[in-house]
Amino acid sequence: MVTTTTEVPAREELVRRVSALAPVLKTNAAWAEQNRRLHEESIDALADAGVFRMRVPARFGGYECDTRTLVDVGAELGQADGSTAWTASVYWIPTWMVCLFPDDVQAEVFSTPDVRVCGTLSPTAMAAPVKGGVVVNGKWGFVSGAWHSHWQEIVAIQVGPDQEPMPIMALVPMSDLQIIDDWHTTGLQGTGSVSTVAQDVFVPAERVIPLPAVLQEQYASRLNADIPIYRAPLLPVASASSVGTFLGLAKAAKTAFLERLPGRKITYTGYEQQSEAPITHLQVAAAVLKIDQAQFHAERLSATVDGKSERGEQWTLEERARVRADMGAVCALAKEAVDILATASGGSSLYSDVPIQRILRDVQSANLHALMHPNTNAELYGRVLCGLPPNTLYI
Repeated sequence: MVTTTTEVPAREELVRRVSALAPVLKTNAAWAEQNRRLHEESIDALADAGVFRMRVPARFGGYECDTRTLVDVGAELGQADGSTAWTASVYWIPTWMVCLFPDDVQAEVFSTPDVRVCGTLSPTAMAAPVKGGVVVNGKWGFVSGAWHSHWQEIVAIQVGPDQEPMPIMALVPMSDLQIIDDWHTTGLQGTGSVSTVAQDVFVPAERVIPLPAVLQEQYASRLNADIPIYRAPLLPVASASSVGTFLGLAKAAKTAFLERLPGRKITYTGYEQQSEAPITHLQVAAAVLKIDQAQFHAERLSATVDGKSERGEQWTLEERARVRADMGAVCALAKEAVDILATASGGSSLYSDVPIQRILRDVQSANLHALMHPNTNAELYGRVLCGLPPNTLYI
């Protein structure tokens, strides 16, 4: 195993780096929408800023960033472009999941500089046990960032003679998979969240781990066992990794609205300056307060994950449900803030060169994600608070 050491930048430095990328990401946003994937220039810029190293172990040149850093960096990226922020956050989750595999597998994956790993938690494929591993057949949808990935983390149902069906998690090189170019959507168009297909793909046993073991924090890595960020539960990690994008989109809507406000009037009224209308004051205040509330939930979520990981504490069921509720709250509040500001932006905001229309479509689309859906997460939290067992394994 080759060990690499690198200087780990502080959270503020990483935020500064991605803030400096804003002109490039904003310039490429229209191209990304039209081509339904991120521009190579944006990918290169993210790599140069160290975004793809943030969840990689230090021994491979990574930064081992905590989730609060993910929130802040994701929010900064989201203020520039929602698709870029979403794709970066999606890479952070499977990259972290690689660190749960045996150490030799990690060495293989992280031998690629600035490696990008896409993934999914949906078990929409089948795996058959064979000598030395499994053979996988199936299809996965919504695989964000697949076009620029080196590996995919997959979930499949393993079925074999004399054994109960069992979900497994595995790592597959993208060269072993087919990409189906089916990402034709109204929002998050630049994420390239296409489908991928496995046809008789052999996966060696060392790159396969039981999903139930992962969900119970029975990880296979020996070298990562005592590193705080790699001993947290999967779902709280995924929740904290995702919310920065929503914060960034809401803040981007605020910026976009206020930049267009000077000189605008409210057509068919006596208000020659929209900024003088009481309704505008109420709208801006309501939106910003919702952004503030979203910030609270994002910070509480990341503080819970980072604090418990650092202290090595066991998670209660209520805490697990609460972090998912926090994620759902960030999603809902960000969407509500953007809705208010988009509603106040007038008919001229429909033009494709006005950023707030893309921000609105992106935040609406992101709220539909099954894991992030506010109603689903609120129901789960309330269910647990009422003393009932959760109705999902993803907690």
